[in-house]
Amino acid sequence: MRFFSKTLMAQLFAKKSVESVVNQAANRDSFARTLGPVNLTLIGVGAIIGAGLFVLTGDAAANAAGPGVIISFIIAAIVCCFAALCYAEFASIAPIAGSAYTYAYIAMGEFFAWIMGLALTLEYLFSFSTVAVGWSGYFSSLMRDFGITLPEVISKAPLVYNAHDGWAQSGAVINLPAIVIIGLLGWLASRGVQSAAFLNTLLVYVKLGVIILFIGFGIAYINSDNLTPFIPSNTGQFGEFGWTGILRGAGIVFFAFLGFDSISTLAQEAKNPQRDLPIGMLGSLTISTILYIIFGIVLTGTVSYKLLGVGDPIAVAVNAFGPSCKWLRYIVNGAILSGLTSVILVMLMGQARIFYIMAQDGLLPKSFGKIHHKFRTPYFSTMAVAATGMLLAGFFPVGILGKLTSMGALFVFGMVCFGVLILRFTQPNLHRPFKTPCSPWVPLLGTLSCFTLMILMPAIIWIQLLTFMVLGCVVYFLYSRRNSKIQQKVVVK
Repeated sequence: MRFFSKTLMAQLFAKKSVESVVNQAANRDSFARTLGPVNLTLIGVGAIIGAGLFVLTGDAAANAAGPGVIISFIIAAIVCCFAALCYAEFASIAPIAGSAYTYAYIAMGEFFAWIMGLALTLEYLFSFSTVAVGWSGYFSSLMRDFGITLPEVISKAPLVYNAHDGWAQSGAVINLPAIVIIGLLGWLASRGVQSAAFLNTLLVYVKLGVIILFIGFGIAYINSDNLTPFIPSNTGQFGEFGWTGILRGAGIVFFAFLGFDSISTLAQEAKNPQRDLPIGMLGSLTISTILYIIFGIVLTGTVSYKLLGVGDPIAVAVNAFGPSCKWLRYIVNGAILSGLTSVILVMLMGQARIFYIMAQDGLLPKSFGKIHHKFRTPYFSTMAVAATGMLLAGFFPVGILGKLTSMGALFVFGMVCFGVLILRFTQPNLHRPFKTPCSPWVPLLGTLSCFTLMILMPAIIWIQLLTFMVLGCVVYFLYSRRNSKIQQKVVVK
């Protein structure tokens, strides 16, 4: 029994060396290195600015923070800044597609790496599924502008959820537009990173242009009455307005900053990953934060926050501009669709590459770890991820998916920050091309702030997170641990 416990502990905490990770990333038979710092920054912006801004901002304002959602954005941005600096250090040490999964493997061992892989799945897979639901809402709105009404029975989630009544049926059958867009982008992503990066660049420029256009027109329509009270009084329930609502709102809009970390999953496709990855992550986060704060002021200033708890809050704000700006609605909805498309694309690619690395380590079936001989992409992994996302987006509402994604991301970011602390202690002499400044304070604050925001999330999200993790652990002990490549090298003295 004693030997068994010692063996099990050695297996669970078996670590990968930095040298083995670097050698794995240098494998010439894997990905094609075609991405520079500008490409990576634009990919980060493409992943960050999406449903979190265009969809969940309205949800957070209407149900948690009111106009104070602007403060929620600032809090979330600070937390993300801590995490981004820690991500940049890890990415410079281990420039590989495994992202936080591989970082945990190096710092904490295989079992924690598996847990991180599960959390990344919540962040990426549920993220682009959430965005696809938002994409469907804006697509339906755009079609109505042109006189075409999509039947709700095929354009909305058949399941709805709220904290008071729980789950219920909406009367719809399937969210078909959400399924179609994921399918198309999954096909594109499977056929090469260069074409996907080119499309993302075009979509990002369109998205940024329209955000600036919305801000420019919206400033003239800001009504100070809509911003008063800036922080609505708490309803008596924790997290429903007041300062607790601000903090819960930060946890919700945290989703709006997801994406900078997806750059780390493209490490094996970067020309100079140790230099370019930190530039891409910190640059995209800075650009997005500035736009978010200005955008939040305009959105809640032009429309009462009580009206923003819908699937297309930006369309509601544009309608408030008046009939003379009706033409702007068409442009905004069209461009928002472009922006959301780029988020789906980048997150889908990121998730596929996480599964690819996990399969390379033996923790997932071998099919996920194969590279297409022609396209140089994880073809099977990409298509499998797309198929799963289609199921999620086709049947679940945006609110529940978004909050669960935020929970997964907070866990990942917190553990990455904690991993930097561990590695600074266990391997102080490790070569670090980029070092997190003000260590240990920045990693420590990042860890504490992420887990604090997790505590403030609704109980139902905790239940879903723990359920997902327990099921994932069952898979690990029944399959992954038995097939792990590193377990074959574990020797207990």
